[in-house]
Amino acid sequence: MSTEFDFSNGEPFATTPFESAVQQSSGHPARAARVGIGGPVGSGKTRLLERLIPRFAAREVELAVITNDLVTREDAERVRRSGLIDPARVLAVETGACPHTAIREDPTLNLQAADELDARYAGLRLVLIESGGDNLASSFSLDLVDYWIFVIDVAAGDDIPRKRGLGVLSCDLLVINKFDLAPYVGVDLQRMVSEAREVRGGRPVLLTNCATGDGVDAVADAIVENVLFDAL
Repeated sequence: MSTEFDFSNGEPFATTPFESAVQQSSGHPARAARVGIGGPVGSGKTRLLERLIPRFAAREVELAVITNDLVTREDAERVRRSGLIDPARVLAVETGACPHTAIREDPTLNLQAADELDARYAGLRLVLIESGGDNLASSFSLDLVDYWIFVIDVAAGDDIPRKRGLGVLSCDLLVINKFDLAPYVGVDLQRMVSEAREVRGGRPVLLTNCATGDGVDAVADAIVENVLFDAL
């Protein structure tokens, strides 16, 4: 039986019967690319994930998902119920502590989950790993991911880039979500973007409205260009 991973008691817990009924592959030549999605609570990480799934499906990129949270599988269950992806391709990691512990300090269980997905699906090309909501210091271990995205949102304030959080500074791609809300929350969007680019030394910054899908194509393109290369 396949397993999901639970940090709270140090033991794996069994998956559902549906998850157990998955094909086991052999001779898989290389592991799938692994892309992390992190950011504060409510920034729109799961919604971005949901918007990315059909875009990669349209490009015929086989993918799977890992979600991280403290003591719940709520994000994983939400993605499973979405109808966007085979539920067996979604695994959950319960950290039992700050979610960043399982993506940065000790990513072992995420590595195990990703390896399990590689073993299940011979054609797997991409694993999206979502961290549970965390502060601006959340970052991914490069032992775990090949590329990582940090999501912040306009409604949380235009001072976020100026605070120079580790996630904002060190991610491969910074996504500023909910740009449409700027006029309603008193945010100077142009200044926010300018300051984000400045503190990141010109490294990529993209704007999205994940509620409508605006800007998500550019995020998918960035993943393709940086880790998939040929899924154009």
